[in-house]
Amino acid sequence: MAISAAGTPSYDAGGLAGVLPRVVASLGGPDLAPAATRAPLPPAQRAVVVLADGLGAQLLRTRSGHAPFLRVSAASQDPAIPGVLTAGFPSTTATSMGTFGTGLRPGAHGLAGYQVRVPGSDRLFNELDWVDGPDPQQWQPHPTVFERAGTAGIPVTMIGPAKFDGSGLTTAALRGARFSGARDLPAAVDAAVRAVRATPRALVYLYWGDVDRTGHQHGCDSWQWGEAVELLDGELRRLRTLLPDDTSLTVTADHGMVDVPDAAKTDIAHDPELRAGIELVGGEPRGLQLYCRTGAAADVAATWSARVGDQGWVMTREEAAAAGLFGPVTPEVLPRFGDVIVAVHAPIGFVDTRVMNSRIVSLIGQHGSLTDAEQHVPFIHLSAR
Repeated sequence: MAISAAGTPSYDAGGLAGVLPRVVASLGGPDLAPAATRAPLPPAQRAVVVLADGLGAQLLRTRSGHAPFLRVSAASQDPAIPGVLTAGFPSTTATSMGTFGTGLRPGAHGLAGYQVRVPGSDRLFNELDWVDGPDPQQWQPHPTVFERAGTAGIPVTMIGPAKFDGSGLTTAALRGARFSGARDLPAAVDAAVRAVRATPRALVYLYWGDVDRTGHQHGCDSWQWGEAVELLDGELRRLRTLLPDDTSLTVTADHGMVDVPDAAKTDIAHDPELRAGIELVGGEPRGLQLYCRTGAAADVAATWSARVGDQGWVMTREEAAAAGLFGPVTPEVLPRFGDVIVAVHAPIGFVDTRVMNSRIVSLIGQHGSLTDAEQHVPFIHLSAR
């Protein structure tokens, strides 16, 4: 199935890449946003940006009863500011954090997916936990938006779970901020308020991951997911009331999610036809990156195309790059992507129990592909009062 232009992720200011650059510009900092026609955000002295992991725009819309504050905020937003952005491909946290944190497309920042092959090696590494990964500043050498904001005289604070302080992904995608750990969401909101009030000019970034975690474990159609969103919504309401009048609040996400039942998952480890010609299976169940034996990519693509059929898209790496899925790709980054890319739109997934542990295989909520449910994320901006 061919990728249409409408299905190609946006990497200009209409996508996740434009969020932090636009906020920095609203604070009087340098205009770091990709060149594109866009409505500038209203000026502010201070800003808080919240990224709620896994809070897809489609999910937020269909289950808006759990999020009255976000629902009303989105409805009252300036119509010149689009309320929905595209996350980018693959629609997974590590890649989206690279896009969000650098303002660059994946083909430039090089955070290529959940599990990625290090070029020239015979192993995968997980860009989320970064265990035994390469030097993060060499893997992603471009300046982050936080570094550039700090250089421009805007103090930056990052708030999240303490385990992310100095982690590989934080260093690669989000370095340049002072880190403040928080044990739970109320503590994170309190820390954000303190950070904003500590200086007359500030950019504060707050990350929260429980919506994503709950969706993975229980499914995004579950009552547990609704409760996680209710908690987030209530704390965002409290955050807004506590912020100084000269402070804006922006809420976005890194990807959405769909539910994939166990019966709809195919285990490549037990499927000789799908394994043929493949050395390593990277990516994730809905956005696979297949690293092939030398000369086998065309045959692998043909085999997978026949199996996937009209339930998704199968492309060689070069076809995916030419379609613009990663944005323009630099030569050093291109080999990080799989030789064959598989992205599904039906509620199915492909797992590989040789490289995926049982916890990952059993997750209900999944993402990584090109569907609107996975690609579209909210962009809710409440201007300084």
